[in-house]
Amino acid sequence: MIQVIETKDAPTVRGAYSQAIKVGDTLYGSGQIGIDPETEKLVGTDIESQTKQILRNIAAIVAQAGFTRSNIVKTVVFVQDMSDWMKVNEVYADFFENNLILPAQSIVEVTKLPADALIQIEYIVSK
Repeated sequence: MIQVIETKDAPTVRGAYSQAIKVGDTLYGSGQIGIDPETEKLVGTDIESQTKQILRNIAAIVAQAGFTRSNIVKTVVFVQDMSDWMKVNEVYADFFENNLILPAQSIVEVTKLPADALIQIEYIVSK
C-alpha cells in the first residue's frame, strides 16, 4: 500500500511532489532544503544552519511516518560547493550521533539548487 506522508512540521510542498511516500516498511523522502516550516523561508546564508534545518525537517517527516532517525538507511546530499563537505559532515555526525549504524550516503556537487539553497538532502528510511 502506498501512503502520502505530510506534516506541518516540515516545509509546505512547492510543486508536484509529496514530502514523502511510504510503501510498506520503507519511506522515500523528497529532497529537503533548509526552509523553516514556520516562516517558509530559507534559513541563514551558511551551510551549517541550512543543514541543521534540513535535518530537523527530515526528522519531522520521518516521525510523522512512524519511524525514527535511526531508521534512515540512505541519504543523498547535494551541495553547491564540495569544499563545504566537512562543515556538512560535522552537523550530519551530530544528528546521527546516537545511531548504532550510520546511513549509507552519497554526496554530489551541483551548480544550482531550489531557492538558491546551498544544500539539499534526500533520504530513504526502512524498518
